[in-house]
Amino acid sequence: MNAFRMQAVQLPIIPVVGALIRSCPGTISLGQGIVGYSPPPQAIAQITQFLSQSTNHAYQAVEGIAELQSAIAHKLATENQINLDPYSRIVVTAGSNMAFMNAVLAITDPGDEIILQTPYYFNHEMAIVMASGRAVLVPTDETYQLQPDAIRQAITAKTRAIVTVSPNNPTGAVYSEAALREVNEICRSHNLYHISDEAYESFTYGAAHFSPGSIPDSGKHTISIYTLSKAYGFASWRIGYMVLPKHLSESVRKIQDTIVICPPVISQYAALGALEAGAEFCREKLAAIAQVREIVLQELDRIPDLCTVPPAKGAFYFLIKVHTDLTSMELVERLIREHGVATLPGSTFGLESGCYLRVAYGALPKETAIVGIGRLVQGLKAILEK
Repeated sequence: MNAFRMQAVQLPIIPVVGALIRSCPGTISLGQGIVGYSPPPQAIAQITQFLSQSTNHAYQAVEGIAELQSAIAHKLATENQINLDPYSRIVVTAGSNMAFMNAVLAITDPGDEIILQTPYYFNHEMAIVMASGRAVLVPTDETYQLQPDAIRQAITAKTRAIVTVSPNNPTGAVYSEAALREVNEICRSHNLYHISDEAYESFTYGAAHFSPGSIPDSGKHTISIYTLSKAYGFASWRIGYMVLPKHLSESVRKIQDTIVICPPVISQYAALGALEAGAEFCREKLAAIAQVREIVLQELDRIPDLCTVPPAKGAFYFLIKVHTDLTSMELVERLIREHGVATLPGSTFGLESGCYLRVAYGALPKETAIVGIGRLVQGLKAILEK
């Protein structure tokens, strides 16, 4: 990759906003999308098991240790209704971002296109550009839902995949089963891959999560991506996994062996413990996040003249449209410097016109969230009502 290509890749926004926060001590962050709780005790207990075997300090299988592969297969069958058929394989990755990069490198040549829905997850767009591909952007509707007809119109001879993220980052939208089935069928009929990012599968509020990989006979064209980072408080442990067509497994193994050789084995053991704790652990944590979500929503509903809050029944985000001529980054900077609260600008998610802010609430205890969202509401009033 040459220097010109790297210049085309957007600067990661989290470190930029992080530097602003550090320059303003006491700022409460509604920016980064992580949870505030730690991994389950079962995950920590597995570290002792890892240390008991000296061979664990050597390289292990590129695609992940056998025990974790088996645990993931069980989870997929029971929670996602994905039963591995002869056409599908699991690859454990160092986080789901690596899974997405693996997929992009495996299915594209320079100049190929991948369709993203806007607003998009910025690391997806960055990965496509890094691989010398082109991200083709298709807007979602006013409630951030998929528009299958627009997706069909965006397909060209260079299209290789369509990406969906549900529950969605940055919008919090949960795509309907019908829409996801329609996108999956579009991919099948056009000989494309459906890359389904399901990082926030555990975080829904009165909505049902659907895995396109559960559709019968979808294994040949569906790439499903998951992570432990969110639901299990595993962000720094860097464990994700992908379910991919068998015919891509050799390419992905080559890519992963070149980049990381194998995911951190100590983290894979911890992942075994996390999956042992299972969905019940996630449900218990979700209850507290749901309470914070209601507080954030109630506060934002107090200022309908200043911002619009589209429906968001998943993840731990609201992507609000702010009624101002300020750019989103200008507003982010003022909120940090003048009011001690941080959000992320919509421009980093592909929203170049209008002012949008992503408000993240998953990392904060209830008391801090109340203060943080109060600062955001008061800050928007002070800045926009002048």
